[in-house]
Amino acid sequence: MNDWRIYRGAGLPHDGVRRLPPPPPWRDFAAAGPDTGAGTDPSAARRLGVRRRLVENHHPRPEEVEAVNAALYLRRPLLVTGPPGTGKSTLAHAVAYELKLGRVLRWPIVSRSTLRDGLYHYDAIARLQDVQLERAGADVGAERHSIGSYLRLGPLGTALLPAEQPRVLLIDELDKSDLDLPNDLLNVLEEGEFRLHELERIADREPEVEVGTDDGGRAVIRDGLVRCTTFPLIVLTSNGERDFPAALLRRCIQLDLEPPGEEQLTAMVRAHLGDEAVTDGSELIQRFLRREPGEVVAADQLLNALFLTQHAPSAERVTRERLADMLMQPLDRPR
Repeated sequence: MNDWRIYRGAGLPHDGVRRLPPPPPWRDFAAAGPDTGAGTDPSAARRLGVRRRLVENHHPRPEEVEAVNAALYLRRPLLVTGPPGTGKSTLAHAVAYELKLGRVLRWPIVSRSTLRDGLYHYDAIARLQDVQLERAGADVGAERHSIGSYLRLGPLGTALLPAEQPRVLLIDELDKSDLDLPNDLLNVLEEGEFRLHELERIADREPEVEVGTDDGGRAVIRDGLVRCTTFPLIVLTSNGERDFPAALLRRCIQLDLEPPGEEQLTAMVRAHLGDEAVTDGSELIQRFLRREPGEVVAADQLLNALFLTQHAPSAERVTRERLADMLMQPLDRPR
């Protein structure tokens, strides 16, 4: 069948969904299986491109490499600012991939995020319910749960655990937070430690408690204190929608990312979609590069347009152009 459409809007049930092709590589969540080792990240292929080996000789801009190395040498967070789709989040995954630092710990920031969310979570309600069941005799003979069963370190807390090599932590879109979070982060970023007050109170009778971690593991906390031995590589990203306090900026290595140029863009397309997409999509790539100064179009919008037009070869040219227009609308266009 030559019709590329799966949904036709005809109102009649059919089995066309069975013709749905495999997803774009960057949206293939099934391909990211379990960790295969301490130095691997199962989502690396989805983030960096399934054909990454074809472009492994392509290097990012010198200022990006220098900023990452400055953060590594100085044990300081890296604050990456830039428009959407410039590769801010991908930078954290690229560093972890190249240096074999394992899965990237990710803390996506929303307006309700607090420092406590990043450090740890204590499920007091579940513990209270278990205590009530024990007192009621409903759990007779069962082993009494340790307080550690109700504690789980967040992504920031997990990154600060003692380790021989630094973990990579992505604090994504910090500018989405409320006004307090950037200031709340200052002490933890400076000292590299924090305390779990629930464990401090019982440290005299339970000096060591095993708790859960953000990456699904377990860690032993002594005297309620988590203190890093190797400061993690913390990548904070911002779309530049707000200013941060000088106290935070002083503690960070700052990097401003520009939209990708032709060389970077071509490498990105090749890594995700292969050489054929570079050749067949040259017109769309040039259109992306010729956009108006200041016009915000993300690189993943281009990838979406290339993938969809690749899978609609039988569609009329006007249809493919209309699809590209729909997928590459400027993000800052007034609605």
